[in-house]
Amino acid sequence: MTMLPADCAPINKPNGAGAAGVLERVLRVMSVVTMLMTVPQVLNIWIDGNAGGVSMVSWSAYLVSACLWLVYGLKKHDKTIYLACIGWIVLDAAIVAGVMVHG
Repeated sequence: MTMLPADCAPINKPNGAGAAGVLERVLRVMSVVTMLMTVPQVLNIWIDGNAGGVSMVSWSAYLVSACLWLVYGLKKHDKTIYLACIGWIVLDAAIVAGVMVHG
């Protein structure tokens, strides 16, 4: 018996379609926006030498978290996760190092 394809639309939408696609675009934009919002903190520490009020514990935890998310993103082959984590690791490490030097 020969099976013919159905004459109806597929039940599953292709990747990137619908609400999931919109959410992924919003997440990518917000990832860049929040990184850009962190750049002044890095500049304040490294250019002005002002690490006052910056928590080494908090930023170290952010750095560890970004490293763990990077590993997770690489394991899942998810560029949305691991590319953002590379940026966060650079920013978090710059702040942690800046607090160590100027704090």
